[in-house]
Amino acid sequence: MKPIIIAGPCVIESAKLLAEVAEELLAVSSQLGIDIIFKSSFDKANRTSVSSFRGPGLEKGLQMLSDIKSQFGLQILTDIHESWQAAPVGEVADVIQIPAFLCRQTDLLVAAAKTGKTVNIKKAQFLSGRDMRYPVEKALDAGATEVWLTERGNIYGYNNLVVDFRNIPDMLDIVPRVIMDCTHSVQRPGAGDGRTVGDRRFVGKMALAAKAFGATGYFFEIHPDPDHALSDGPNMLHLKEFGDVVASLIQD
Repeated sequence: MKPIIIAGPCVIESAKLLAEVAEELLAVSSQLGIDIIFKSSFDKANRTSVSSFRGPGLEKGLQMLSDIKSQFGLQILTDIHESWQAAPVGEVADVIQIPAFLCRQTDLLVAAAKTGKTVNIKKAQFLSGRDMRYPVEKALDAGATEVWLTERGNIYGYNNLVVDFRNIPDMLDIVPRVIMDCTHSVQRPGAGDGRTVGDRRFVGKMALAAKAFGATGYFFEIHPDPDHALSDGPNMLHLKEFGDVVASLIQD
């Protein structure tokens, strides 16, 4: 079973950025013989500060993602924060993602499931892997045909996350597909004076460790200039490093 690779900029900054990243994803996909799902958010509704950039919004953002899908032939993943967003997002996205902080929101899970699209539920920073059986049950009960789970670390005191990689096999007991979010797992939430900071040096290592524990997919946020990205820059891989990281994961 080939791993699921999900990648793209944290938030939609511009059509130019999306196209630049999509071109690189296609190049890596062709070189390595794997499919890659394009990810970006139309609205970052959970930013640390009220002054943080959130994105272009639902209508414009979905049009930009639809353009990427049409132009490059890539599958699309994006996240929703409110139940009413599920239906329009389901018209464009192949995978609807539930943010970690919202993974217990029943109405959100139900709305995502009813679109008929794959639902990727990110594990909350305050839950164990075994706890994720309950969000999965909600989505399946609402009619979801395919549910993935994503590991992204747990809160450990203030402004820090740690990854208990035992969560991966625990979640594989619940669903057949468990993704490692290699970007958000290296965050230090809120530790940057109103911003989330972290250390992208560890992104590749997080991926390799997750592989050892049986992860069936990997989530990377990538950017051509992460130091000047408008969201989550300290934790994003540089676009040109992405191919080498993925290549290291698909080696036997």
